[in-house]
Amino acid sequence: MGQPPSAPEDDEVATGTLVVRASGASAARQALDAARGARSKADPERVQLLMRATLPRHLPPQGTTTTFGDCALHAQPGERQGMLLLTAATHKLSIDFSELRPLLFRQVPIDRGLQALFTTSAAHLLSVAETLDPHGAKSYLLGLADLVLRTALRSELDRADALATRRRAATEYIRDHLSDPALTAERIADALFISRRRLYQLFDDGEGVSGRIRALRVERAKELLADPALGVRAIGEISRQCGFANAAHFSRTFRKAVGQTPRDYRDQVLGGP
Repeated sequence: MGQPPSAPEDDEVATGTLVVRASGASAARQALDAARGARSKADPERVQLLMRATLPRHLPPQGTTTTFGDCALHAQPGERQGMLLLTAATHKLSIDFSELRPLLFRQVPIDRGLQALFTTSAAHLLSVAETLDPHGAKSYLLGLADLVLRTALRSELDRADALATRRRAATEYIRDHLSDPALTAERIADALFISRRRLYQLFDDGEGVSGRIRALRVERAKELLADPALGVRAIGEISRQCGFANAAHFSRTFRKAVGQTPRDYRDQVLGGP
């Protein structure tokens, strides 16, 4: 397996989460590609699974690493909880590395059952490592890595699908109530039977709930302004249809988003003066 695995930083893995990262010559490239949302052409040599755990007390304070062929298990004690790091050769796993992208280089929440299975199994193995057959221990760790990765991936995909469904529902509710200037995050959350905190999590892309409402109102305004049948409709009336408090607020918001006033935009699209 080469050099011992690098110890994770204290804040790299939160309690109740799993971090999956690449290890080897291509690890830095994998991390950069993941940050850009791009796909790397080369798979890394190894995959590492990191999780916090309660470790056996007899472990040395500097940590210990046990290697079984293509697998290595590193335990790093801490003040309250220690850290377990399981390293496995990528080509030995039954799951293709490309399938693991939803888990890579981030803290993935996992349920307590999976956390207990991983940490207890690894801690027990460390306690009896010297008495184990190396080939059997390697197969055991590979199987443990496969089980944890597959279970975490399935849970994460289910969670992402649920978030996407909720996000679509929230967006549709906003679209259906754009003309209401009193539309707020609280009303949207109540309509979807979720907390405001949960609603904010659905729109944690930097735009936020209020930003999404504003963007959809500008989008609706552009549609109305570009409709030839509405070419004589007053700007103030269009602003009310889009839920803006008044025409001045509408004009400022529209100009900031589009780069033109509503009137100039309509003249350009409809070929007016």
